[in-house]
Amino acid sequence: MAGRQDDFRNKLLRSMDAADFERLAPSLREMRLDVRRELERPNVPIESIYFLESGLASIVARMSGGRDIEVGIAGRDGMTGTAVILGGTQSPHATFMQVAGSGWAMPAGELRKAMEASASLRSLLLRYVQTMMAQTASTALANGQAKLEERLARWLLMTHDRIDGSDVELTHEFLAVMLGVRRPGVTVAIHILEGKGLIRANRGLLVIMDREGLEAHANGSYGSAEAEYRRLIG
Repeated sequence: MAGRQDDFRNKLLRSMDAADFERLAPSLREMRLDVRRELERPNVPIESIYFLESGLASIVARMSGGRDIEVGIAGRDGMTGTAVILGGTQSPHATFMQVAGSGWAMPAGELRKAMEASASLRSLLLRYVQTMMAQTASTALANGQAKLEERLARWLLMTHDRIDGSDVELTHEFLAVMLGVRRPGVTVAIHILEGKGLIRANRGLLVIMDREGLEAHANGSYGSAEAEYRRLIG
C-alpha cells in the first residue's frame, strides 16, 4: 500500500481530495520504470494505469511503414490511461518510457471503480485529459508551423518541466522519433541551439544551459498548454 499523500511527487495524486486518494492508495504498487518500457500497446486492452513519480513517458502515433511521431508526453505532472478515464479500454497509440524513472501502477479496473464511486475524482481526471488535449493541439500547431529548432526548444522545455536537473539523456535516433524527422535534421537543430549557448550536447546527453533563452527561441510554441494545466490542475 502507498504511503502518505504528501510524500508523493505525482501532481495528480497530490491534487486529489484526501478521500479520493484513500480510494486509490490500496491499489497503488510502486514500480521502477526502465527506459523503453512499454506502458501501453496500440489497440491492446489497457491493464494497468501508471502515475509517474519520475522519468518521462512518451505517447507515440504510428503509421504503416514504421513511421512514428510523438503526440504527447507525461511525467510527474500526470498519468497514463487517458482512454480508460474516458470510458474506453484501449488506445490506438503506443506509450513507453523515454526517460527512466519510477511510478505507481494500479489495475485499470480499480481506477474505473473509483471513478464510478467519486464524482470529484472523475472531475479531476477528466480535467487532466483536457490538459492532454491542449498539449496535443499545441504539438500539432508546432509541428505544422514552427521551425525544427523551435520545436526542439519546446520539447526540451517540456522535458525540463518534468525531470530533475538539466540533463536529458536521449540519442539522436530517439529525438528523431519524438520530433518526426530524420536524424540529420535533429543534428542540425541541436547545433543551432548549441551555437546560441542554449544547450550543450554530448553523446546521448543534452544539457540545458539557458532556459530563458530556450523559451525565447521556442517563439511562442511553448506556454499555452502549460498555462492550461495550471488553470485546470494547479
